[in-house]
Amino acid sequence: MAGVSPSTVSRILNGTAVVSDDKRAAVDNAIASLGFVPNPVARGLAGGRTMSIGVVTQALDSPFYGGALRGIEEELGRAGYSPLFVSGRWSAAHEARCIEALRLRHVDGIIVLTGRLSDAALSECAQHLPVVVTGRRLQAPQLASLLFDDFEGARLATHHLLALGHRRIAFISGDSRHPDAKERRRGYRAALEAAGLAYDPGLVLPGDFTEDSGRDAVERLIDSREPFTAIFAANDQMAFGAALALHRRKRQVPADVSLVGYDDLAGAVYSVPPLTTVHHPANELGQLAAVAMLKLLAGETPQVALPAPRLIVRESTRLLSGG
Repeated sequence: MAGVSPSTVSRILNGTAVVSDDKRAAVDNAIASLGFVPNPVARGLAGGRTMSIGVVTQALDSPFYGGALRGIEEELGRAGYSPLFVSGRWSAAHEARCIEALRLRHVDGIIVLTGRLSDAALSECAQHLPVVVTGRRLQAPQLASLLFDDFEGARLATHHLLALGHRRIAFISGDSRHPDAKERRRGYRAALEAAGLAYDPGLVLPGDFTEDSGRDAVERLIDSREPFTAIFAANDQMAFGAALALHRRKRQVPADVSLVGYDDLAGAVYSVPPLTTVHHPANELGQLAAVAMLKLLAGETPQVALPAPRLIVRESTRLLSGG
């Protein structure tokens, strides 16, 4: 319709053609008349790529991982790539099936948000296509890893409560199988020991990073009659559940109990009272994971690192009376 060759149309669409204004106008008019849109799949296949990246998260409905997925989507979109999201459900076997399904779809690379797959399995996957993994430190060809300093984040949170005079600080831990949960417990314990306080297992309650587990942990803590003046929950969702249990047991935050969370979810600033928490940049985590993937695809070695943890002090903690 435009009276030019297919290659000329291609070069005009790619912005690489040196043609007269008349020819360019003829192509533009033909595009408008035909309602033509470029096929990114065909263009990717012509270049040996599908322009898609597989992303294995653990829970698609997680408020934390939702922020990371948004960061991945934004960063990949700017480069013309589309993410394919799948849920690993905190199961190594399910994650392995997810990765196999993504490979069958010929994705150009895979991003794994934390997860339970072994380092060996991820390194083997990277022999076939680029891999970016978060939540661990791992080195292998065609693989990049991003690790947040959960030990330091938990140490900061616990130290904040200690500085306010609290000595009976309860800790609601996450799933012990999660590497980040282990690091947060280690940071809590290190802060206590640095202050000359013994680690008291009676003040440590198991949780699974959900609101329900935070609520149940505080119910058990109060029923145990262990004295406590502060709670550090290993994520904001458990802190929200803890706050509800305290409210139902007629204990006010922070008048009776100071409360600290972890992650700095969007809802933390809107809780009552606004929650003191450790800022864990979910959106930036996703963006950096996508940046690392794009660099791997370009044959470069990614040089990306997450920022250090920051304590965000709000209104859920206060100086202990007489402390």
